[in-house]
Amino acid sequence: MSENRELAQIGVTGLAVMGRNLARNLARHGYRVAVHNRTYERTRSLIAEHGHEGTFIPSESVKDFVASLQRPRAIIIMVKAGQPTDAVISELVPLLDSGDIVIDCGNAHFADTRRREQDLRARGLHFVGSGVSGGEEGALNGPSIMPGGSAESYRTVGPIFESIAAQVDGTPCCVHVGPDGAGHFVKMVHNGIEYADMQLIAEAYDLLRAGTGASPAELADIFRTWNEGDLESYLIGITADVLAHVDAATGRPFVDIVLDQAEQKGTGRWTVQSALDLGIPITGIAEATFARSLSGHADQRAAARAAFGSDQRPWTVPDRAAFVEDVRKALYASKVVAYAQGFDHIEAGSEEYDWGIDRGAMATIWRGGCIIRARFLNRIREAYDRDPDLPSLLVAPYFVAAVSAGVDSWRRVVADATAAGVPAPAFASSLAYFDGLRQDRLPAALIQGLRDYFGAHTYRRVDREGSFHTLWSQDRSEVPA
Repeated sequence: MSENRELAQIGVTGLAVMGRNLARNLARHGYRVAVHNRTYERTRSLIAEHGHEGTFIPSESVKDFVASLQRPRAIIIMVKAGQPTDAVISELVPLLDSGDIVIDCGNAHFADTRRREQDLRARGLHFVGSGVSGGEEGALNGPSIMPGGSAESYRTVGPIFESIAAQVDGTPCCVHVGPDGAGHFVKMVHNGIEYADMQLIAEAYDLLRAGTGASPAELADIFRTWNEGDLESYLIGITADVLAHVDAATGRPFVDIVLDQAEQKGTGRWTVQSALDLGIPITGIAEATFARSLSGHADQRAAARAAFGSDQRPWTVPDRAAFVEDVRKALYASKVVAYAQGFDHIEAGSEEYDWGIDRGAMATIWRGGCIIRARFLNRIREAYDRDPDLPSLLVAPYFVAAVSAGVDSWRRVVADATAAGVPAPAFASSLAYFDGLRQDRLPAALIQGLRDYFGAHTYRRVDREGSFHTLWSQDRSEVPA
């Protein structure tokens, strides 16, 4: 036992910005932290610059790193997703003992996490795929943490993670999400919602600028005001900061000197691909992902401008204050749709993989630390607390009232943007989803008829059970399928 007290309680391998800050967070909370990096210089610089923050136990080799940990060992991997993660796991596994825990806190694809968990479980080891949101600041000062894996592994790492996570109203922004890949799945969907959130904010900015002619600094004031109401969120707050920023080199608004080609690291694309596999319409998230793709196709955009011109139609807003309020309401309603679709996706994934994810708990741990933290996540948590089987977040009483109050504004904004030639794909697709969701009948009936005509794919009827096929190329009589 005396020797055990000298050993590290948890280890971190991979000391780039996120791994470094996570190790510092752990040390600041009183944990003895073993640290390791492929190149020892990063380990040395961590100790030199931040060794005073707590107890770090550095190692130059993986063997010494593993040996410096008390059992059951808990090792956090913070390296690039994919093959680099597999390489680190392959190096660690031969040095580990039954019951040890390997934790991937990177942005791994949940299918990889499921594969790794199954493989390590067969070797008597625990594998935890854990989403960590909040960027480098969150990693250091308190992120939102979404661990998957076995309940047994959570009994060891859960208290540690809960202590270093962001805290909201005394509740840690960390919970055991579910088995195997559940944690990384939820983090993937979180990032998909983040894509939609940012695209909607960018469209709101673009609409306000086009409709009012306001400068970025003036628009920053509008976003600051919005951040004091129902739209209060981390992203709205930093939008105001970015719009207010002036480029030191040119004296121009910072937003005007940034190249308009948005990048992505893959989690948005994974979210859309997964939703397609599960049959879940996450149209707002998909449009946000495709909008980033479109922004990057510079050659196509240049060719289209040459062919059609880029001038927008004259747009005169008769009442500036009313227009700003319309955009605010449209943004809020579209945001509700994005979150509703994301939570639908989580529910579908949970059912498909038998994870038993608590959607209300996800809203709870996203209230602090993470990028999409926002005031209205409290409303989402309340909605699922009231009805855990809620068919759609949109039909929760609070959101019914909130969206209903903004529908007219939503329609005006999308119509005005379309008439003026200002693209608002996420606003428009969110509105179309809302309209489609509440229709008594959709034109899918015609699609089924067409599918049956050219491919004998059959159809079902509204007036009796069973599947049917019409003999289109014969006498057009109907036969049971």
